[in-house]
Amino acid sequence: QVQLVESGGGLAQAGDSLRLSCAATGRAFSSFSSYFMGWFRQVPGKEREFVAAISWSGGSRYYADSVKNRFTISRDNAKKTVYLQMDNLKAEDTAVYYCAAERDGSRYSRTPTDYDFWGQGTQVTVSS
Repeated sequence: QVQLVESGGGLAQAGDSLRLSCAATGRAFSSFSSYFMGWFRQVPGKEREFVAAISWSGGSRYYADSVKNRFTISRDNAKKTVYLQMDNLKAEDTAVYYCAAERDGSRYSRTPTDYDFWGQGTQVTVSS
């Protein structure tokens, strides 16, 4: 069974920090280091939007303009885990955050449909 399990969401105040984690389990992720990993977020009534992504080695990282210089994506291939460090949170960061995996570890994409596996999501709520 292939699973991506997010954790670390919760309530925060504007200016606070949270760190999201996404752990990969299952046979498909025996080669976790070959996957391109991304974080997306979604609010009710809106499309899922790209937040950040990281290449298989961690050498390339990409961010949405709205989170650049506030969020940091990283990965630990030995632990099969990807992280999203969120600093200086704003009320507009409130959303359900999803972890996603793409088999082609070198292909960068901001399009949700390009990703092959998804987590169940974790809620982040930021009060102003």
